[in-house]
Amino acid sequence: MELTREEDSALKGEQGETMQTAYRILAATGEATDAEKLIPIEWAHLSGVNYNTIGDAGEEFLASISKDARVKVKTSLNPMGFDIDNVSNYNLDDNFISKQLSIKQSYETMGVIPSFSCIPYEIFDNPKEGTQVAFAESNAAIHANSFDNLKTNKESAFSALASALTGKSPYSSLRKETSSKLTIRMKVENPSELTYGMLGFFAGKVGNESVNISGIGQLD
Repeated sequence: MELTREEDSALKGEQGETMQTAYRILAATGEATDAEKLIPIEWAHLSGVNYNTIGDAGEEFLASISKDARVKVKTSLNPMGFDIDNVSNYNLDDNFISKQLSIKQSYETMGVIPSFSCIPYEIFDNPKEGTQVAFAESNAAIHANSFDNLKTNKESAFSALASALTGKSPYSSLRKETSSKLTIRMKVENPSELTYGMLGFFAGKVGNESVNISGIGQLD
């Protein structure tokens, strides 16, 4: 994967340890997905927020990098482990609350918008069609590529965070113009939620590399 001088400098650690870590993640992701280069993104959506999910290692990592790391693009966030306005209702132990609040604070210190939602497309205005974004939440990535006509791969918690900190993502897979070619059309009548689940399973079995499905109505 080709890197610019600035990107290569960051990868070598010349822009600090945090940026080196971010570019190492992007470089490894790019190599694994046969990316040609890194490209700019305009929006990142992060997972890895709930303390039950990332544990002590994740909490400590975020606390460490938040000392000097700041996001370079608009960055939204998945839900955390409790409703911040009603935490007393859940009978949670003090350690869980403390660790979760530390994670929350680390993200906010880095400039992340405390949206705490897995459906960012319902909260924020979408950028123009074709815009490159980096979404770690599965449903948000699917929604972005289909309904919103944005471009994102299904990012990991680490790769989305790295993209937020650098403003870049590897140019591969679903980010490419040629990746969204329609090859299967599926039509159904009077679909229910169960029908959609079955169609998703079936499409994954028969669709191979197909990613666009047309002819299905939208649930109310």
